[in-house]
Amino acid sequence: MTQDQPFLVIDARGLNCPLPVLRLRKRLKGLGAGAVVELLATDRAALRDVPAFCEAQGYIVVAVDEADGVLKFRVRAG
Repeated sequence: MTQDQPFLVIDARGLNCPLPVLRLRKRLKGLGAGAVVELLATDRAALRDVPAFCEAQGYIVVAVDEADGVLKFRVRAG
């Protein structure tokens, strides 16, 4: 597993704000520093909400990609 490979994947497709961020928060809680989580979301508000949440909580957004309407966020625990 490389440094930015996800430890786990959170499937929040079809969920509206704030549920993708709440699922991300729940899964990141208790993970050690450096653990990487991948969040899949279809709610466009996640483009704003996920980075804002991560900045406020000390997490790092490693990458954001989009394919076929699915947003993919890679987040590293700080």
